Amino acid sequence: MTDLRDAALAVRENAYAPYSEFKVGAALRGASGTIYSGCNVENVAYPEGTCAEAGAIAAMVAAGETSFTEAYVVAGSPLPVTPCGGCRQKLAEFGGKDVQVCMATVNGVERTLNIGDLLPGAFDPSFLGG
Repeated sequence: MTDLRDAALAVRENAYAPYSEFKVGAALRGASGTIYSGCNVENVAYPEGTCAEAGAIAAMVAAGETSFTEAYVVAGSPLPVTPCGGCRQKLAEFGGKDVQVCMATVNGVERTLNIGDLLPGAFDPSFLGG
């Protein structure tokens, strides 16, 4: 997972966070093994920004992949920060319940949970009827 951490830390430096100054980087390992990364991008019209996890997912999908096997999210906070609710649902869309999400600080404090623990009862295609 060191390669995911390195990718998340590197992309975090590119975050556009002039309003909150809270930079976040995320990296996903696609099912192919390719690493996709994303950073948060704020907008003056709060809260119309994009989360780092959403950016990494968009990069993965743009490259033609639709699933990932592990994720790493790093933020400049004293404790690891979990993904927001919307990003938890996005992660659930492209990763299984057992996929591990490591949340970390820039100082190396880490906490790992699987998607099922981050979002119990996730909305999934089975709710769409039939």
